[in-house]
Parts: sequence; structure tokens; C-alpha cells
Amino acid sequence: MEPNGTAVVTGASRGIGRAVAIELAARGFDTIATMRDPAAGAGLEGVRVEKLDVTDPSTISLPDGLRVLVNNAGVESDNEPLEHMPRESWERLFATNVFGLVEVTRRAVPLMRAAGGGVICNVTSSSTLAPVPFLGTYRASKAAVTAIGESLAAEVAQFGIRVIEIMPGPIETDMLTASDRPPVAAEHSEYRELANRLWEGRQGIRDQYTPANEAARRIVDAICDDDGPLRYGCDDLSEGMLAGWNATDNARWVGGMLKSMS
Repeated sequence: MEPNGTAVVTGASRGIGRAVAIELAARGFDTIATMRDPAAGAGLEGVRVEKLDVTDPSTISLPDGLRVLVNNAGVESDNEPLEHMPRESWERLFATNVFGLVEVTRRAVPLMRAAGGGVICNVTSSSTLAPVPFLGTYRASKAAVTAIGESLAAEVAQFGIRVIEIMPGPIETDMLTASDRPPVAAEHSEYRELANRLWEGRQGIRDQYTPANEAARRIVDAICDDDGPLRYGCDDLSEGMLAGWNATDNARWVGGMLKSMS
């Protein structure tokens, strides 16, 4: 894909979304950075800032001639064991991470078809590649997007629309910083030992955190890579996980990780 035409990024007020909007504009796309509160887009130069809340259909307006949609808007919650995770947390994550993404995407498809094609880029998580304890709610929402993206890719390839999935690892964002604390699951005595082991393991990957602007560079490279695969990492850790997942029998890959957790 040549870097021109209109690109829309959801959840672009901060983190990966903001960095991707800046990178798309720098490459030559007419970029619209969307977010729930446009005031959060202060300081963004070279892009248009517009209000868009993926959970409020009345705010979703996409431009004619759309060539790139980056579905980045997403939320997470306290990472509780499944037995302690309230239903409301499941509903909140799926409302944004799945149903909101679907609402934006279904409006984008006819616009891209009319424009002769484009790229739909869904930002999920490399955590879906591993049976990470206490992330069941978040991983389930992102895994749903994986399945949706696969089926969508089969549906819209005939229109010249590519669908790709970006699976970030630890990117230096506000979301990562907010989660940089002992797991809430440690408050439950029956899960405390496992939660503490996870926290100790996290200390060992701090040197693998990737700046958001570097992740954005790799994401836009993937968007412009017409002959590329369906799934990409955007940092060294996620690229390594994806390579391992692709090269290993899935039952052995997951089984080995489950054994290490027990």
C-alpha cells in the first residue's frame, strides 16, 4: 500500500494509538486520530482529532475514501481469577474490545469497498498466545477479535481489503504503567503463590519493554506490507512469541506453558 489517502485510528489519545496516528501522518496518510475526549488530543500535530467512542454508535462517523482503519481502542480490568471476576467486568471489556470494534469495522467495510480497497488493522495482544493466569477476561476479548478478523479477512479479500492483526507485547504506555504492580489476584490466599510468581517473572522482562514510537513504526510497516502475513508482533518479545507459536504444535506450546505455571 502506498502511504496516501485517509487513515483513522481509534483510541488515539495516548499510547500505541497516539503513536500510530503520528507515524501514519509522518508517512503521508491524511490521518484522523479519534478518541472519546478530543481534548486529550492536545499537542497532536499533523493529524485531525475527532471524537469517537466505540461504545456510542452516535459518535461513530467515518470518512468517504477511507483506506486504513486501525482498531486500537481497548480497555482492561483488574486481573482477577475467573471465580472472582464479576460479570460487569466481562461486559465492560467486551463492550469496548469486541462489540465496539465490530460497530466501527462494519461501517468501514462499505467505505473501503467503494474506495477500491484498504487495510483493517486490529490491535489485540500477544497474551492470547499463552495461557496467562488471571487474564482470562482480557484474553477472551482479544481472542474474539482474532476469530472475527480471520472470518472478516476471508469475506473482504475479494474487495481488495486486507485484514491484519497486531499482537503487542510490553509497550511503554500508560496502560502498561498502570498494570505494573502486584496482581490483584494475590489478595486471594488460594492464588497468592501463583500471583507472586507471575509478579517476579515480570521483573525479568523490564529490559524488553519497547517504546510506543518503535512499536508504531513496525505497525505502519505491517499496514503497508501488501504481501505480509495475517498476524504481526510489534516488539521483540511479541515477535519472538509469535514465531514460537507458529513453529510449535499448539498442544505442545500451550501444554508446556501450563506445566510451567503449575
